[in-house]
Amino acid sequence: MRIDGRKVDELRQVRITPEYLLYPEGSVLISMGHTKVICTATIEESIPRWKQVQKLTGGWITAEYAMLPRSTHDRKTRETRGLGGRTQEIRRLIGRSLRAAVNLKKLGERTCLIDCDVIQADGGTRTASITGGYIALAIALDKLIKESKIPPDTIKTSIAAVSVGVVSKVPMLDLCYQEDSSAAVDVNVVMTAGGKFIEVQSTAEGDPFSRSTFSEMLDLAYKGIGELFTIQAKTLEYLQTKKI
Repeated sequence: MRIDGRKVDELRQVRITPEYLLYPEGSVLISMGHTKVICTATIEESIPRWKQVQKLTGGWITAEYAMLPRSTHDRKTRETRGLGGRTQEIRRLIGRSLRAAVNLKKLGERTCLIDCDVIQADGGTRTASITGGYIALAIALDKLIKESKIPPDTIKTSIAAVSVGVVSKVPMLDLCYQEDSSAAVDVNVVMTAGGKFIEVQSTAEGDPFSRSTFSEMLDLAYKGIGELFTIQAKTLEYLQTKKI
């Protein structure tokens, strides 16, 4: 049994509240255990300058990520004098992950801006941002589909992510902060609904890990992400039912 009583292959309690905010084209509050992230999607009818210069067709998806000062146990200073390396890395990860979900050419000359704001952090904030960010994006794009501005197959696949790690020599799924801070191995996995990997970030914090241990962690991630896809699908189905 783990710190919070879960089994090694068990996700924390996951809740996704769609249309959490009034103004964005898409928004959710995603909770994974005590980690809570507000994810919003904004649609702009333009593309980045660099795409215009290079004369590249299609739209773009980009992401921003931030943590509120008291999302952590001790107050975290706001990044007002430039972004830290961790923040920049996570922003790029979220953007890369969500671009894999969409046919950018069918999106047209539009930019989807995904904002992920962590209001409470207890481990797995980047993976929660990806999982919630996809729902916010899907809600926003569904509105464009209903307005006949983009084709229904613009969204290629759903995307979800989860963390795994080795704690006290035991591979575990979906680490909370206390587990993550003492983990010997930390892995973040992003996948498509078809079971393909978009990104796998793995680091040995202590001793190197074996291939068999890595395979075991990927199996845990595969199981957990499969459960997240089910939760995402139910959330979007509920939203559609609610609007009928």
